[in-house]
Amino acid sequence: MSAGLDALVSRALAEDVGSGDVTGAACVPAGARGRATITQKEPGVIFGLEPALRAFRSLDPAVAVLAACPEGRPQEPGAIVLAVQGDGRALLAAERTALNFLTHLSGVATAAARAVAELEGTGARVLDTRKTIPGLRELEKAAVAAGGAVNHRHGLYDEFLIKENHIAMAGGIGAAVAAARAHAPELPLEVEVRNPAEIDEALAAGATRLLLDNMTVAQLRDAVERVAGRATLEASGEITLETLRAAGGTGVDFVSMGSLTHSARALDLSLLVELL
Repeated sequence: MSAGLDALVSRALAEDVGSGDVTGAACVPAGARGRATITQKEPGVIFGLEPALRAFRSLDPAVAVLAACPEGRPQEPGAIVLAVQGDGRALLAAERTALNFLTHLSGVATAAARAVAELEGTGARVLDTRKTIPGLRELEKAAVAAGGAVNHRHGLYDEFLIKENHIAMAGGIGAAVAAARAHAPELPLEVEVRNPAEIDEALAAGATRLLLDNMTVAQLRDAVERVAGRATLEASGEITLETLRAAGGTGVDFVSMGSLTHSARALDLSLLVELL
């Protein structure tokens, strides 16, 4: 998303810098050079170096990268995330925008990595959702993948997910599945089901992937037994890190978590600048 990322970073800088960084202009001598070092203050997985670097380079195209950590790998407190050198005023003006991208996206990657670790040994995999911050979906889904989880559909255009409102409008699960198959037979198709009757109806309609919505652990186990391998199964609905392993241990193939993106806690990072 090169062009899109440039536009995103430009908008982020514009809302922060506006007509100019008055504090930087007053306190930093014109032409002063500095070194900015971002370090990690808590364990986690780093992601978001590219938008952070673009923030610095947007204000100083000649900024030099002195060090950068690998993305997608767990790191401990004290690790250097990114070190850059350039115009002092530009470094300070870009600081918050760069950190906003890095702390949020690293938080998403860290949440994904923790969820993956929680499901280890169950056979189930973690999925993200479309519950993303507007404008940041591509970056957030990339962060999820960097953390080791799996991207679900990217939008309304690349996969059918027939949910209760579609079913109500179409006149039933069978009618909704038939209409989707006729509309774009090449696209993957998943149907949301809430009880055994809907599971049977979806299977009879030819659905090969089912979203088991807001089911208890016992209901998930019953659904897995009922389906008996005839469809891929995804558990979904208010699943937290504390309940994740129980859901994943029922025999489902996937567990989806909107919290990976809509409420991931920002990873704690710090940026210090020294005058050269």
